[in-house]
Amino acid sequence: MNAIDRRTFSRILTVGTAGASLPVLPVTSASASSSASASAADGEKSAILPPAQAGTHTSFGPLKQIHAGELNMGYAEAGPAHGPPVVLLHGWPYDIHSYVDVTPRLAAAGYRVIVPYLRGHGTTRFRSDKTFRNAQQSVIALDIIALMDALKIEKAILAGFDWGARTADIIAVLWPERCKALVSVSGYLITNRETQKAPLPPKAEWAWWYQYYFAVERGRLGLAQYKHDFAKLIWKNVSPTWHFNDATFDRTATAFDNPDWVPIVIHNYRWRLSLAKGDPRFDRLEKRLAQSPAIAQPTITLDGELDPFTPPGNGASYREHFTGAYDHRTLKGIGHNLPQEAPEAFAAAVVDVNAL
Repeated sequence: MNAIDRRTFSRILTVGTAGASLPVLPVTSASASSSASASAADGEKSAILPPAQAGTHTSFGPLKQIHAGELNMGYAEAGPAHGPPVVLLHGWPYDIHSYVDVTPRLAAAGYRVIVPYLRGHGTTRFRSDKTFRNAQQSVIALDIIALMDALKIEKAILAGFDWGARTADIIAVLWPERCKALVSVSGYLITNRETQKAPLPPKAEWAWWYQYYFAVERGRLGLAQYKHDFAKLIWKNVSPTWHFNDATFDRTATAFDNPDWVPIVIHNYRWRLSLAKGDPRFDRLEKRLAQSPAIAQPTITLDGELDPFTPPGNGASYREHFTGAYDHRTLKGIGHNLPQEAPEAFAAAVVDVNAL
């Protein structure tokens, strides 16, 4: 899961709300754009997207594999081969099924949709046993650049949540020529490790318990031994009104059986807390990211109202980081796994940002 800028984080996980009822999904937006109808894939014509109720779809069909940098990456693909490319990036502890209802909706609207397994997840594998199992933020972004190169995608709309939103944000600032537009759940998520060192108020620290658990050997062993139970607990706590069933969880949980899942997860969180070193080859990139560079591409940011990691202020806390065309939407009654809980709203944001 993502650690937002610690200067803006003030929300805290509320225990005991798992039984709350899910209200009809309203979207509050900083602009008048509608989630019921949106611009077509070419950004000019108007198109009504097909319905995308959560839980409608259960599978992507056959997955694909391709060599991309250090990885042999597994990914789902849908839509016309020459449609405007969209890359959808998942978070932790999730996988590509966060987009199982978003993808067919975008494909029907004419987009070429690519949904990759991040390193350490699903069918994505390291090409060499000798490769450092590195999960610092810049290297995950480099994986996606390598995937785009392998697929001969020069520029794409990037959309993500959690680790995926951070990765999309990083590509937007380090390789702006590769990002046509951006949909970022929870806004600006690029990590500044110096800022991360500052303590939060105790109640806020409590929400990040798993990070500190992962910092010690007991946490690594616990994740390895109880990874499915661990992930299911996280799902319930951070999406209190999402009543997923066992089949939905089990489809994603197979992605955690990747032999590199535990090393990648542990390194990611330890690196953020400056408890693990990254690869010196990427020091220059990390120094640039530590300066919190602005994002100039057209952007729509999304917040789940019930996501404990949503910063306060209806997007105001990170608004200054986005200098291009911009819209913000808060989804009422929605938690952390926003694209799977509210696929219609997420897909509409992708289509709408293409026309900003």
